[in-house]
Amino acid sequence: MIRIIQIFILLQLTYSVAAYSNLVETVKLIKPSVVGIGVYTPTGQPKNRLYGSGFVIGNGTYIVTNHHVIDKELDDSLLQKLAIFSGKGTETKVRIASLIANDKEHDIAILKIDGQPLPAMQLSNNDFRLEGSDVAFTGFPIGAVLGLYPVTHKGMIAAVTPTIIPLDDSRQISIAMLKRLRDPYLVYQLDATAYPGNSGSAMYDVKTGAVIGIINKVFVQQSKETVISKPSGITYAIPVKYLHQLLKKHKIKI
Repeated sequence: MIRIIQIFILLQLTYSVAAYSNLVETVKLIKPSVVGIGVYTPTGQPKNRLYGSGFVIGNGTYIVTNHHVIDKELDDSLLQKLAIFSGKGTETKVRIASLIANDKEHDIAILKIDGQPLPAMQLSNNDFRLEGSDVAFTGFPIGAVLGLYPVTHKGMIAAVTPTIIPLDDSRQISIAMLKRLRDPYLVYQLDATAYPGNSGSAMYDVKTGAVIGIINKVFVQQSKETVISKPSGITYAIPVKYLHQLLKKHKIKI
């Protein structure tokens, strides 16, 4: 009996070491594809303002993020431009971006940059991942006050759940929730904690680095946790199938 327990513990340790090794290599692989999303104001102070995270796909000139991250009015009098920030540490490079595709319902936006392409991440297929699948996401949870320093969180898919939860009282229904009640869709619920700056981060397979979903800290959380007086630290992600649909709709080949 003792021998069986020892073998079980050894197998568990071997699996843990292998999983850790896979993630270390995967993070190295995907970090160059992780970018910050924000606004560049040449006449402002500060000139660069980070609003969220994003990731590179396709030929290296397409950037994916959440719609709510870029849904801010630009001040033309200050020459403000939508921008992405790449690089590491204080060696940040600013690239002007343009919005080319938008899906407000699923909170997805696709941007385009000119010039030298960046390393791109691969997208997983349209299938939903099973509950219990190991995942990770990398982004900028606390902004970039001291430069771009990507942060990685690891967890698992805790549930595949609708964007709307039942309400105890009709008075709790908001206009936004009424719109989503007409056609709720499934999202991933994770056991890892994300922060507002993580919005738009790629959620990826720990072993391969393929994008499974897009972290959404605000849009989905507001839909599902309206009735909670003190919102939880639950994190949600938009399945990559909706990104595939947006790419197809706008005939964007990657």
